[in-house]
Amino acid sequence: MENVLPPAEELRLIDHELVQLDARRAQLLTRRAWLLTALRAAGPAAAAAQGSGRPPGTAAESSPPSAQNVLLTLGGILLTIAAVAFTLVSWGHMGIGGRALVLGAVTVTALGTPLLLLRRKLVSTAESVAALGLVLTVLDAYALRRAVLPSTDALVYTAVAAAVLAAGWAAYGHVVGALRLPLPAAVVAGQLPLPLWASAAGDGIEVTAWATLATAGLDVVIALTARRAAVRALAVAGAVTAGGWSLLTGAWLSVSAESPAASVEPALLLLAAGALAVGAAWRAPAAAAAISTAGALAVVAAVGGVLRTAVPSDWAVPVYLLCAAALLTAVRARMPRGVLTGLGVASGLVHGAAALWAAPVVLLALTGPAATLEDVWGGAPVRDVVLPGTATAPVVLAAVAVTLGAAPRLLPAARSSRPGAECGAFVLAWSAVVSAPVALSLPLDPTLAVQLAVTAAALATAARPSLVAALLPTAAEAETGEQPLPAGSAGTARDRDAAESSGGPAGAAVGATAPGDTSGEEHSVPEQSADRALAPVGTLAGTALACGLASTAGAVLLGLANRPATFTALGVLVVLNAAAAVAARGLVRIVAACAAVVGTAGLVAAAGAAAELPGHRVALALLAVPAAAALLGARLGRHLVAAAVEATAAAATLPIAVALAAPHPPTLALVLALAGVVAAGTAVRAERRPLAGYVAAVLFVTATWVRLAASGVDVPEAYTLPVSLPALAVGVLRRRRDPSASSWVAYGPGLAATLAPSLLAAWGDTDWPRPLLLGVAALGLTLAGARLRLRAPLLLGGLTLALDALHELAPYVVQVVDALPRWLPPALAGLLLLAVGATYEQRLRDARRLRETLGRMR
Repeated sequence: MENVLPPAEELRLIDHELVQLDARRAQLLTRRAWLLTALRAAGPAAAAAQGSGRPPGTAAESSPPSAQNVLLTLGGILLTIAAVAFTLVSWGHMGIGGRALVLGAVTVTALGTPLLLLRRKLVSTAESVAALGLVLTVLDAYALRRAVLPSTDALVYTAVAAAVLAAGWAAYGHVVGALRLPLPAAVVAGQLPLPLWASAAGDGIEVTAWATLATAGLDVVIALTARRAAVRALAVAGAVTAGGWSLLTGAWLSVSAESPAASVEPALLLLAAGALAVGAAWRAPAAAAAISTAGALAVVAAVGGVLRTAVPSDWAVPVYLLCAAALLTAVRARMPRGVLTGLGVASGLVHGAAALWAAPVVLLALTGPAATLEDVWGGAPVRDVVLPGTATAPVVLAAVAVTLGAAPRLLPAARSSRPGAECGAFVLAWSAVVSAPVALSLPLDPTLAVQLAVTAAALATAARPSLVAALLPTAAEAETGEQPLPAGSAGTARDRDAAESSGGPAGAAVGATAPGDTSGEEHSVPEQSADRALAPVGTLAGTALACGLASTAGAVLLGLANRPATFTALGVLVVLNAAAAVAARGLVRIVAACAAVVGTAGLVAAAGAAAELPGHRVALALLAVPAAAALLGARLGRHLVAAAVEATAAAATLPIAVALAAPHPPTLALVLALAGVVAAGTAVRAERRPLAGYVAAVLFVTATWVRLAASGVDVPEAYTLPVSLPALAVGVLRRRRDPSASSWVAYGPGLAATLAPSLLAAWGDTDWPRPLLLGVAALGLTLAGARLRLRAPLLLGGLTLALDALHELAPYVVQVVDALPRWLPPALAGLLLLAVGATYEQRLRDARRLRETLGRMR
């Protein structure tokens, strides 16, 4: 509902508002005039303040940097340069008293003048003069060294002078609190005394490291107690620099120690640094995690450095790893959250570094068996790469796996990362087992046994990830008493498998009671739909599958060392992958089934090689694998595994079979024909018909061509007619089923497959039978196309007939052209152009009618 005022009433309201605005404007103008009068009566300072936008009484130098500040800075720099020049150049022309009087007077004046300037609110000028005074104190110290104490050790004198200057500047800054420069300058000067004194003592790098650590402690105290941000920032920078240098020095000394006695002092240095860092983290929550991480690493380096010297060199990394694992026992203590986070991060860093240290052994275990490819069945390969000091790599990897698996239970912050912890623990455990034969230098047979065993474990985990996940309960489950779903409880085994393969808990997606259902009956996914649906692979299942495939490849390469090992490895791997394919679901089942097919093909090839069969006969034997895969696919129907198995069998065997049979063309033709039979048998099934039918046709045609080439046939029609005749038959069937189909689609490929090669052969043939037969065939196609109103036979036949006739008449045309006068061809061409031009409209209408006629053809 709208309430619209009448025009007269609305006009009255607008006039009333305008009158009120005029009255308010007059009132504001009157007030402004009174304020201007009051400001003029107050004096020029207030007027200037009114013009600059700041309140009266505010110091001019408290404004942002301006030209005045630039001038003051330049003036201070020039005075400093003059003072330095005076000290270095003109100093020798004055006596001791004059020198002391001049420098003392100038320094006192420079340090006292800022007090007077601050009273006058000249802050910028005071800062400039104070900076000059600080520089003069440094020059005073230098002058004192040159004039009074020339024989004093330079480092000792510098250390004492820096300490005196730092104390003096700090006191001056506290007295004159408005100045911003003295206190930061005191912090910077305070970084020098202790390190310089230690260096002057010359007692070794250990003393210098202790002095630097003491300096870092003073910086920490300043950073925690100072009020000014600039002072805190410089103190933090000094603490990080000095403390970091001390930590690195202590770590280097600890690693270099060769006896327990030599490792004690570096350990004490590292423990002191760690205690300082943890204490600072306790008082600084914002940076507690980073600081406590450094402190915890220092503690691990200290304790591990002492224990390292008491054990064999191969056990150095496990010792440090044990110390890092001990840090996790403190995560349940009552500490600030940042400190606990730092302890966990430090332990994780050490565990990660240990895993990286052992990684080359795992890489060697996976890539080393490739040496068998150089001499298949020539015996166990000799390892050219030896990694010294890595005998404990499996122990390190196993320890890291245990810690990572227990992390979600020990660390409250890691509960949400349980899937990642499970995957990492599994990979590390798998790596530990894989690297054990390399670390222990085991012979071939035990190494192969270990590879097969770890492959079986990985495939079992990929097929049933709940078996491993049940061993790693989260802290929440342990505290609440929840247990994994036992066998026979709510939800069938198939339901739990489907839920696990999709990454969810057992019974979460299937087997649950529907909302509002009070019957208590469970609703599960039917077996047929569950088998045909490709469920997502869980994180642990996918990780285990990848590990299983990697160890499978390693076992196959190891098995190539000799014949028994080859058959053992391939046989066991085929059984393991087949069992995993039966037990698993989703993508894991597909990959395992494909791996079993590849292993079967390897067994067939190995059996043929062991029987010393020729290569072309081994090729025939390999075709048994895709034939068996096709039978299995027919049994599985539309299951996703069927397509994967058939494609894998074809891709794994057909290229190898063709390569083996290539030196023997008759056998190659037989191999292609048998492969075409398998493809044709597969094409009988409706779901495979489109692709398998084309593959079968290509294989049959290729087999025919190879057989003809092997028999010495060089007539192109012998190669093209086996393609054209079936293609034309298919085109006839296509036109019967779909009369609206174009003749180009139905007959074009079949006709072109023979006409084009035959025309090329006819142009290079000097005899008359081939051009004559080709011309008759082309004429027949042209007439048939015109009679049946089919565009493809008409155009292809007419074009072939014209080109064939041109080829046959070309010699005679050349003779006639040579016999004619030179002027006659241009004259005839001109007459032709004139005739066409004169009847252009008629020719255009004829062309349109021809186009319409061709357009009505199919």
